Amino acid sequence: MSSSPTNPSRMQTRRDWLSKSACGFGSLALAAVHNRALDASDNRRSLPLIVPKAKRVIFLFMQGGPSHVDTFDYKPLLAEQHGKTNDFADDRVEAKTGARKSPHRIMQSPWQFQQYGETGRYVSSLFSETARHIDSLCMVHSMHTEGVAHGPATLFLHCGSTNTVRPSMGSWIHYGLGTENENLPGFVSLCPSAGNGGPRNYGNAFLPALYQGTPIGTADGANLKLSNMAHPSHDVDTQRRSLDLTQRLNALQLANHPGERDLESVIQSYELAWRMQQSAPNMLDLAQETQATLDLYGVGQKDTDRFGRQCLMARRLCESGVRYVQVNYGDDSANPAWDQHSDLPQHEKHAKRVDRPIAGLLQDLRQRGLLDDTIVWWGAEFGRTPYAQENGTGRDHNPSGFTMWLTGGGIQSGISFGNTDPFGHQAIENKVHMHDLHATILHLLGIDHQRLTFRYAGRDFRLTDVHGRVVHEIIQS
Repeated sequence: MSSSPTNPSRMQTRRDWLSKSACGFGSLALAAVHNRALDASDNRRSLPLIVPKAKRVIFLFMQGGPSHVDTFDYKPLLAEQHGKTNDFADDRVEAKTGARKSPHRIMQSPWQFQQYGETGRYVSSLFSETARHIDSLCMVHSMHTEGVAHGPATLFLHCGSTNTVRPSMGSWIHYGLGTENENLPGFVSLCPSAGNGGPRNYGNAFLPALYQGTPIGTADGANLKLSNMAHPSHDVDTQRRSLDLTQRLNALQLANHPGERDLESVIQSYELAWRMQQSAPNMLDLAQETQATLDLYGVGQKDTDRFGRQCLMARRLCESGVRYVQVNYGDDSANPAWDQHSDLPQHEKHAKRVDRPIAGLLQDLRQRGLLDDTIVWWGAEFGRTPYAQENGTGRDHNPSGFTMWLTGGGIQSGISFGNTDPFGHQAIENKVHMHDLHATILHLLGIDHQRLTFRYAGRDFRLTDVHGRVVHEIIQS
């Protein structure tokens, strides 16, 4: 150890050396952290090469579970057998009582189905605007999942697990691919709900905190902006000098505690926050859009304004390089949005709010050339039963068979894959588990779901756990 220049008789300590070299060493530390944020990790570098067909994902989450047999899975038998009682393997009854079969009254759909497009596929009047795009949609009618209650099923949808704390899909994608824009988060959740998984639906769990989703807005559609982006009393140069000083001090702490992921994440988040201050406000300013575009999404209209703004913002985020955008339609209630146990006609209210914005998003992405490398994914945590719950006027949860649709980003257009039984109750043909859908979306992004892992607590974790197969049948050749 060398002697101190101010006191030759005293040996210079490590702390002395670090404090005197703060500027230079701090810059090196910050550069190293920044490079780690941009470079692929050891796990990602070992991934085999899959030629990606997509760069990003927009997930349209319909919280609560729309009824597939009232929207996209036409079952004429429900009208033929309406009012009759039949034995069904009800998931909730079996979970509560163990009974494999129980009697239920079949209920027809209150809405009319008709054929659309050149493919002639059926869609109900609830989604007549989305139906105009039916020839570009891939309908997966054979989805099934884990969890019969909203909380576990919603967590499984987003994280691949019903109860343990796991990273959300957007975090895995951000971790696996990095970011396309250093000035914005790689993963954004618009208007997320505080319940049924809450922040875990966009959380990073044990992945480095850099990969957590950034929530914008609340479940009621309010605060759909980044507030407090400008400092009230400092100009840009003063803020930059202040941040540089803070970051040099942080780098010194990092040097004293190497490998501290939380501290690294703090340093990275400060830098990202600074960059967002410079670019995000303009990017999120919908006033820059033409009136024709606002009208396309239904912005400014009573029923569609809220979700229209979310869909338009999702397009702007993707256009700016955000990898994964959750567009949440839901609320914080115990029976969220589409959860109609006793009042199925409420589906009409919710469909009216989302149908036009979804159709507008699809049209806008296509005309801008973004749909070619953007996956749009629509769905919920589960579907609903084809029979009345407790002989009433609503439908119960149904994780055994339901519909999701996808389009863009390498997905085959105008096809229907899989099927439920004639009542629409259980998936019976070309069944697709939620793990399979996760694996397929990762594959389209160029990621092998079996190799995208993170070692935590002595084992390698992945989004699809030890399951999942890529559904090549719905991918463009």
